[in-house]
Order: sequence, then C-alpha cells, then structure tokens
Amino acid sequence: MKDRLQLVTFTKGELVLDANQVSTKSYFIRKGILRTYFLKDGKEISEYFCSKDEWINSPKSFMQRKTDIYYIDAIETTEAFSLHVNDLVYLFDHFPEMERYSRLSMGTIFGHLMERIASMRFASAKEKYIHFCESYHEIYHRIPLGMIASYIGITQETLSRIRAEK
Repeated sequence: MKDRLQLVTFTKGELVLDANQVSTKSYFIRKGILRTYFLKDGKEISEYFCSKDEWINSPKSFMQRKTDIYYIDAIETTEAFSLHVNDLVYLFDHFPEMERYSRLSMGTIFGHLMERIASMRFASAKEKYIHFCESYHEIYHRIPLGMIASYIGITQETLSRIRAEK
C-alpha cells in the first residue's frame, strides 16, 4: 500500500476536483479539511466535509468513472494521501482486509448520510444545526458559517440567529 500512496498538499481554497473531471483518486486526509459541494443556480451547496483520518472522493464518479455534479475543495491547507482507483482495485484484489475495511467505512458513511437525510426532512433549523455540530464536533468551529448554512439548508442570517440563542 505504501508504494501506491502519494502524499499531496492542497492550499486553502484550492480546487481538488472539478465536477467536469472524472474522480480517479481517493484522498485519505492526514490533516486539514476538504469539502464536497455542488452548484445550484450558481450557488455552492455544501454536501459534506471530511477531515483527519477520513477518505474523500466523488463516490459516483469514482466508482462509475464518469463525471458527476460534485466539486471538492480545501477549506484549509490539507495534507492527504492520494490513491488512484486502479491501485485501490489492485489492493482489493490482493488484500481481502482492504475490501473489508472499505465495506466497513462505507457502512459508516451510509449511516451518517441516513441520519443527515432524516435531519433534513424532520428537524427544525436549530435541530439541524445541533445535529451538524454533533456530527462534525471536532471541526465545526473551523468551517465557515456560509458553508455550514448551505449544508443545513438555511440562510446565513438564520444560522446567526440560532447561534446567538446558545
């Protein structure tokens, strides 16, 4: 695995993946924060955030090797290990523990996404913010408020009012 990983650094604000590109690499974050987002009517909508000891890519694009709607950028300077999709397939084929690790990781991500969907459908704005803070308890204070508001699906003004209540 060591021979197949490459250490990369992204500066704050750097675009890691453009939606017009196929996601051929997955990144394991060593330090920093990367964000996945899409554009709706020219506005950035944050989809999720990844930080230390987490993997990030555009899953549909990565697996199907087609372009998707997602962009990835660096919220702060980020160091990550890059793994090409072909190298990942090799590791899965030759090391069953890698495939098991991947399945367990995907299960965790799936659980997180199901919680987020339930929160988006049934929670108040304040409850969504609380859920966000709980889900991202180690990094939420490092994420710009506009990105948090777009993730939750509220305006930045509403988010400011909710935060003022605390």
